[in-house]
Amino acid sequence: MLKLEDSYRHKGQRKELVKVIKKKGIKDEAVLEAINTLPRHFFFDSALDSHAYEDKAFPIGEGQTISQPYTVAFQTELLQIKPGDKVLEIGTGSGYQGAILHLLGAEVHTIEYQKKLFDRTKKFLTKLGIHLHFYFGDGSQGIPDKAPFDKILVTAGAPVVPQSLLQQLNIGGKLVIPVGDRKTQKMLRLTKKTGTKIIQEEFEDFAFVPLLGSEGWR
Repeated sequence: MLKLEDSYRHKGQRKELVKVIKKKGIKDEAVLEAINTLPRHFFFDSALDSHAYEDKAFPIGEGQTISQPYTVAFQTELLQIKPGDKVLEIGTGSGYQGAILHLLGAEVHTIEYQKKLFDRTKKFLTKLGIHLHFYFGDGSQGIPDKAPFDKILVTAGAPVVPQSLLQQLNIGGKLVIPVGDRKTQKMLRLTKKTGTKIIQEEFEDFAFVPLLGSEGWR
């Protein structure tokens, strides 16, 4: 049974969480507001409810995690979301990141590799009244028939930047993706200037679950 209650205590804990990620360097007010608005404890098993507002990642089953709030904020800030942006999210996971993008006014297309997680999250977000476009499949290949996208966000660590994703990006579009080995990855932002010119920026190190698929880890 879905028991969703957002108490004063929860709201207070969210305010504290926003302070924490602000201190860590997140400046985008719209991103901070989205984190302050979205009840993260809704995405947790009730037994773990007390941990929902810690700035940590937590397991959600199927070998996946709900990302650390700072990581969600960091990736989202790098994307520079504008209302109406058509965004592709690779790795639906718990649905928390997709919901944040939705709150920022993006049209979110999200793809998940794990069937159980896909079914669970699709049902759950729809119940919350958060309407994303859900797809089940190999996210490393993107969603060619829904391309192009203004922004692409990858929420799993990749060994290399999948070429399919760069091809599905609009001119002027941005791809944010962690790239590295299975233990740590460097956050990259790639901006597509022309059909052939890509500007790549590197940011700090993170640790994500591996991106599985034909252009990810096998």
